[in-house]
Amino acid sequence: MDKENDGEVSGARPKPKDLILDITGSFGRYQIWLCFIVFLSKFAIAFHQLAIIFYAPPLRYACGDSTEELNLCPCDSPKYNYSIFTSTIMTEWNLICERKSLASIVQVTFQGGTLVGSLAFGALSDRYGRRKPFIVACVIQFVFGLTGAFLTSYVLFTIFRFIVGLSVGGTMVIGFVIIMEFIGPEYRETISALYQVPFNLGSVLLPLISYQYRDFRDFQLAISIPTAVFVIYFYALPETPRWLIAKNQTEKAIKVLTLTAKINKRPTDNIRTNVEAYAAAAARNKLPTGTTLDLFRTPNLRKNILAMSFNWVMCSYCYYGVAQFVGLLSGNIFINVAATSCLVTIGTFLSIPFMKFFGRKTILLICHFICCSCLIVLAFSEGIASVICASIGVVSAFVVFVVVYLYCGELFPTVVRNAAVGFSSMCARIGSMIAPLVVDLKDIQPWLAPLAFAVVPFLAFFITMLLPETKGCELTTTIEEGEAFGKKTKTTP
Repeated sequence: MDKENDGEVSGARPKPKDLILDITGSFGRYQIWLCFIVFLSKFAIAFHQLAIIFYAPPLRYACGDSTEELNLCPCDSPKYNYSIFTSTIMTEWNLICERKSLASIVQVTFQGGTLVGSLAFGALSDRYGRRKPFIVACVIQFVFGLTGAFLTSYVLFTIFRFIVGLSVGGTMVIGFVIIMEFIGPEYRETISALYQVPFNLGSVLLPLISYQYRDFRDFQLAISIPTAVFVIYFYALPETPRWLIAKNQTEKAIKVLTLTAKINKRPTDNIRTNVEAYAAAAARNKLPTGTTLDLFRTPNLRKNILAMSFNWVMCSYCYYGVAQFVGLLSGNIFINVAATSCLVTIGTFLSIPFMKFFGRKTILLICHFICCSCLIVLAFSEGIASVICASIGVVSAFVVFVVVYLYCGELFPTVVRNAAVGFSSMCARIGSMIAPLVVDLKDIQPWLAPLAFAVVPFLAFFITMLLPETKGCELTTTIEEGEAFGKKTKTTP
């Protein structure tokens, strides 16, 4: 979904010239403004995706008449330690002993909502445009996020988390598409990485918000009220000209393009004539749209989509799982999470020059190796060493996240690129749904959860070797070109 138009713009053969970018410019003042307002949505995504760390932090309690906080089970009358958090979902609904897994179910349900939301809103954005579904997702996020702070039922709270997850999936997918459809191909490498920075900054802010608001209801309000800024989208968010032209709404496309050209100080004299001719040519040369099944019909594409999807599973599984695990390590939870988030932000910025100078495959192999190694060491570490290992593991997993967005868009041909990124993104959501359940393995043995996380990047290292390198390669257009891409050809003497 996210790179749907990448090939259509950058592919050399179907369209040697992109008239839309010729009108607006590849990246000007209007695109900077657009990036700014869309990037705001990424802060809220980080708040909600990682809120479980502070909804369900490490818990200490004494049982019965005892004053020793031994966390014994069974325990019918727990006495909780409120020295750090005055209220959490654990203490609110007594999620201890046999009910402890219900805390993880909250996050599994949320990530399930994200999966459904990314698919549903992706389809809606193709049918009804980028702008309207994006705004609907933002409204849902604000209303249900805010209301969730006042719920007294665990079941209702979990249902509301699912609905917030739906909205997060929508804003995450559509926001990226909007940005990519307004900027030129020479900037997409950098902007696809910078798009993740507000998420990183949101994860840095999250422990600061939780430090200030120790009651989970106040915390929920604190991360939901700022989304009121989304009202700006009603007035400032445009529909993308590419979608308007694809749906034969040429007049509206001309208005958006004219405004963009004026702000970017570009000529506007021949916009109407050129756009009408462009729309007519696009209608005549329109490529057939592939489906997800087309990714599995031929052996090379099937191998590539399975290997790529596993990389998406890996980065989501390890990032969200180990990020949650960091909140359970010894030491100050606020410092641990903030320090890890700062390192991830640095890693995101470093990924920009990495992608310019190194191949996509090379970066993934290095990150898988680092992630796996750190998680193995984490399994047998304590104190500050465990926090350092976990932090490096989270950073390497997130860098994979940044790279696979670009890698997946380059690997598959235009006619199935949308389906490829959509399917891979769905696999990533599955990884994030499994991750909270793996975190709970620490209650069986402290080393079990880190090793369970380490297995996936270990496998991903070898699976990634099956993928071809795409850096500097011409984007493919048809199924036949995609099937041939990266195949080793036999040479005859």
